[in-house]
Amino acid sequence: MSDKNPATDPDQLDDHAKARVLVQALPHMQRYDDAIIVVKYGGHAMGDEQVARDFAQDIVLLEQSGVNPVVVHGGGPQIGAMLAKLGIKSEFAAGLRITDKATVEIVEMVLAGSINKSLVGFINEAGGKALGLSGKDGNMVIASKVTRSVLDPDSNIEQVIDLGFVGEPASVDTTVLDQILGRELIPVLAPVATGEEGGTFNVNADTFAGAIAGALGAKRLLLLTDVPGVLDRDKNLIKELSIAQARALIADGTISGGMIPKVETCIYALEQGVEGVVILDGKVPHAVLLELLTDHGAGTLIRR
Repeated sequence: MSDKNPATDPDQLDDHAKARVLVQALPHMQRYDDAIIVVKYGGHAMGDEQVARDFAQDIVLLEQSGVNPVVVHGGGPQIGAMLAKLGIKSEFAAGLRITDKATVEIVEMVLAGSINKSLVGFINEAGGKALGLSGKDGNMVIASKVTRSVLDPDSNIEQVIDLGFVGEPASVDTTVLDQILGRELIPVLAPVATGEEGGTFNVNADTFAGAIAGALGAKRLLLLTDVPGVLDRDKNLIKELSIAQARALIADGTISGGMIPKVETCIYALEQGVEGVVILDGKVPHAVLLELLTDHGAGTLIRR
């Protein structure tokens, strides 16, 4: 028997602290046991390799604790960097990248290639068994072409913008995911899909994740981004919102800009049957574990 005092010995104290953390996480682990958790990992949050490795560890720990995680990743900044490197000019309209045939080939190469396989590698290095896929695999996601209307500032007339090969999920077939989940495999999905009449379409990663979460009946959808969550007018984090409250904040302008489509994705996922959606800062170390396995939480939870 050791004669060291746990109250004064640093090594003993550290072990006791670890044990307390595990015990405190137990009810959270039980809540999510065998549940499907869809995590969208955003492009800006992916820029730092150590943050990516921390994220990979979180995902492996979730899987080891009985959760069925599904990862959907973005890659906007990385796509932009590759297009610039290749001298392909990229234009935006209504917040979406206009994607011609040359651009969509680069989008697929970056998303389903380098980013997807990098993330798969990090998860595997952390002890998991990740499987890299895109919406094309098994016709998982069929996309319909997206068009957007913008107001011409000179004539004040709405003009329809052709965004090219930009799509939104028209249907989701979970056959492939159903075969993977529950078998110690972690699907990592690139938001690229087949069009209704063939071809390749670039899909917004938030929208893609919402459609996947809804089709799977996920218990949680986590949208990791580069902001703490939904902020009030004084820039303080709002911990929890109902759908009605979220819509009211959009209507009065509290939720604005790029946060609007994120919150609309949350509402869509909830209406498809997801129990709760969280918007949180993906740059915070181990943000996923803070949100799911502690009382603290790490972002804004939106519920029905």
